[in-house]
Amino acid sequence: MKNTLQARLIILMVLSSIFLISTFTIIQLSNQLQRSAEFNLYRANFGAFVTKDKLKDLFSGFTEQPPSYLIVPKIREIFSSEMDSRIIEGATLFNREGLPLLSEGRTITNLQYDKAFLDKIYQMNNKSKWLFPVINKKERIIDLFVALENSYGYVVRLTFALGSLQQTLADVYVPVMFTIIIVIIANVILATLLSRALISPVKILNEATKDIAMGNLDRKVSINTKDELEELADTFNYMTIELKKMKEKAENANPLTKLPGNIVIQEEVEKRMKNNEKFILIYSDLDNFKAFNDKYGVHAGDKIIMLNAEVLKEAIAKKGAKNDFIGHEGGDDFLLLTTPERAQQIADYIIKEFDKHVLKFYHKEDLELGYIESKARDSDEIVKFPIMTISLAGVSNLKREIVSYSQLTNIAAEVKKLAKEHKGSIFIMDRREQNLGIEGRNKP
Repeated sequence: MKNTLQARLIILMVLSSIFLISTFTIIQLSNQLQRSAEFNLYRANFGAFVTKDKLKDLFSGFTEQPPSYLIVPKIREIFSSEMDSRIIEGATLFNREGLPLLSEGRTITNLQYDKAFLDKIYQMNNKSKWLFPVINKKERIIDLFVALENSYGYVVRLTFALGSLQQTLADVYVPVMFTIIIVIIANVILATLLSRALISPVKILNEATKDIAMGNLDRKVSINTKDELEELADTFNYMTIELKKMKEKAENANPLTKLPGNIVIQEEVEKRMKNNEKFILIYSDLDNFKAFNDKYGVHAGDKIIMLNAEVLKEAIAKKGAKNDFIGHEGGDDFLLLTTPERAQQIADYIIKEFDKHVLKFYHKEDLELGYIESKARDSDEIVKFPIMTISLAGVSNLKREIVSYSQLTNIAAEVKKLAKEHKGSIFIMDRREQNLGIEGRNKP
């Protein structure tokens, strides 16, 4: 059988059924054996009393010890009468010497009764104690020894069965079979309910998961059980929505830095505008990056872009807030969203770390000169370009209303243009409300 949830449930139900039926059978057998033993003990006591009274009447008619040929037939009549009435199952008559004079019915036993044993019983005989039971648990037999005070040394052994296991099984057969039928029916009903309530929803979720794995992120599941399974289905649907968002972000992400691209950047800005959040957008651009790229190659240029991304990430981690955001428009252009109170310390950290680490990517001789030589943008003229710096332009909706993403980027482009006119790394913040100007801060 395939190792499935349904198979494990079936195995568990079968094992539990076997346990329940076995437990019930054992209890029934135990109770039936106990009742049978109690009944047989009662029957034995009753038989002993009846036999005692008859023997007492028999021996009271003699003034001296009667001969065995006279007493044995009379006792045989007593035994036969009691066996016919099913009062006793077997009986044996012993004389004072311990010899069996008469044996009727069921008397087979593996217990040996010698003269010493019978003498001991006879000597213990008195008016208050005249019955001596001996139980044989192995054969489930009880022997009751009856010795009367005036019986002239005769001892009678009465044999009774305590109840056989075979008979007990026959007695409990009907209730056990009835229980088995009830358990089987209950398990069939339970299996059906479990299949509908548990296995079917699991199969639905399994099929949906396969569809998701194959790229169908629009797949939804509907489970109406009003319990944890329905909650799991809702969580599954939420997961597909988030996976779809992650896929869209991954498809829009910059292939080099893996940071969100233009679409996600715009969504993030518009979300903050919609929520009436106060924020600052810091636009990052590298100065003299093209000249560096032309001289050192595209691979070296990619390393500078990765450096820029790492510095921005570190700035957010160490100086920013939990919900700060970094996006990569492309090339050496990055955008960072943060709260107004954290913008300045983030910008200071970026300028300090970038200026420190960018030097590692230049040759020693270029660092000693303080510039590199490369062609100008619009001509073949060789121009001296200073060591690369970073320009940061900040725009906020703290003191002025910004209603669209395009408005925000237009303002950022103005501020960036002004920042790039300055030498060295700088952070310029647009602080205009109506006619106020733009303020800047040079690198430390």
